[in-house]
Amino acid sequence: MSNEQLPKQIAKHLLSIEAVALRPNDPFTWTSGIKSPIYCDNRLTMAYPEIRDVVADGFVTIIKEQYPEAEVIAGTSTAGIPHAAWVAQKMNLPMAYIRDKAKGHGKQNQIEGRIAEGQKVIVIEDLISTGGSSLKAALAVREAGAEPLAVLAIFSYQFKQAIDAFAEAGIPLQTLSNYTALIETAVELGTVQPEEVASLQQWREDPQSFGK
Repeated sequence: MSNEQLPKQIAKHLLSIEAVALRPNDPFTWTSGIKSPIYCDNRLTMAYPEIRDVVADGFVTIIKEQYPEAEVIAGTSTAGIPHAAWVAQKMNLPMAYIRDKAKGHGKQNQIEGRIAEGQKVIVIEDLISTGGSSLKAALAVREAGAEPLAVLAIFSYQFKQAIDAFAEAGIPLQTLSNYTALIETAVELGTVQPEEVASLQQWREDPQSFGK
């Protein structure tokens, strides 16, 4: 499969196992109160060996082609951990994971496993929304004296807020699939109708205004 085909292929897989659901006329309500036409739970990919293998291979391809100097694969806690483990195994590289914050007991680690000072690290995440938690994980790597080469994720909503935050931090962000590819794939499959596309695109541009 070519790199150009991968975003839609991943989107098709996510739709097929209902890891992503689109309801433009009956939106979900997020914890924040935002009305959303999309719900994404990429943890469901763990239950499907063929799909999780496609995901891992996609990550491996990006790393080998663009970040061949990578020395450690680090997953975000908790959803990025299994994907980081599969990637690290395929590449025969050390693996670590990064907590949202340091433990309040024991060694009070934020990074579990081992990331040594100066090592070049790829951070694996499952989903990018605003990008806050993923960027926090990458910055924890930087604070530990290592170099976060990039954050790689399965899927992104493509919010401008996330794109700007990563650009400001100087940390590359790449995803296997994204909201644009998902909508295009959903239309091709008949999951959403062409006349619903405008409202779906409006949500990405201004989530706060959706449904109002």
